[in-house]
Amino acid sequence: MLMIRAIIRPEKSSKVMTALFEAGFPAVTKIPVVGRGKQRGIKIGDVTYDELPKEMLVIVCKDEDKDYVIKTILDTAVTQPKGAFGDGKIFVQPVEEAYTISRGSKEL
Repeated sequence: MLMIRAIIRPEKSSKVMTALFEAGFPAVTKIPVVGRGKQRGIKIGDVTYDELPKEMLVIVCKDEDKDYVIKTILDTAVTQPKGAFGDGKIFVQPVEEAYTISRGSKEL
């Protein structure tokens, strides 16, 4: 199993969540976050905003579904045909174990 964390623009969150649901991945955790990437925030006039609002989506999927989940996120989270600074980032890491609390059972 893999955990996919996508940091995306808040205005893209609903579109990405819908696309994941329609692609067969309804289980998503959505967390409001703030931060900055390589662009170090944005400057408007004399004010620099270095903590920008984003949404973090967390999805756990089978290894063989990784590319499909990532493509779904990439296709729906991008803001322009070629993308733009601040569109976000996707991180993938292995999940060693997972348990369902209500049943106390280990996931396969």
